[in-house]
Amino acid sequence: MSTQAAQLLAEYSVDHQNPFNRGIHSICVPLIAIALIGLLWSVPVPDTLAVAAPWLNLGTLALAGLCVYYLTLAPRLGIGMVLIALAVVPLVAAMDRLAAPLWLTALLVFTIGWIGQFIGHYVEGRRPSFFRDLRFLLIGPLWVLAKLYAALGIRA
Repeated sequence: MSTQAAQLLAEYSVDHQNPFNRGIHSICVPLIAIALIGLLWSVPVPDTLAVAAPWLNLGTLALAGLCVYYLTLAPRLGIGMVLIALAVVPLVAAMDRLAAPLWLTALLVFTIGWIGQFIGHYVEGRRPSFFRDLRFLLIGPLWVLAKLYAALGIRA
């Protein structure tokens, strides 16, 4: 892991010491990330592109860009994020087939996730890290994965 990744994860951890807040983040950060991909997935693409590559949309493009960022920042965690992205694509595709519009389902999940995050930070007594630096919006999912790696005994 790069020095920059270690520093960002350590700084993010400072704002997430309370066990309740950590637990909330372990649930809500992935929900928010999946919902955001769903919202981006919902943005219409040109018909010619949709026919030629039905999986190609703003959601999958965002996932690809995030994976490149994570692989560059922390290669071992980046590999985990690629595997997660490969699971998120069929999950969001399944959400897209629900009776409710994907954007509505994603917006509901996104809102619930953020409410949970702010409750966690209220209990913690600290403001969310992204108020200091917007990069922490991207570090949150990496932090959750790093905690999972540690629990499983996988070196980050």
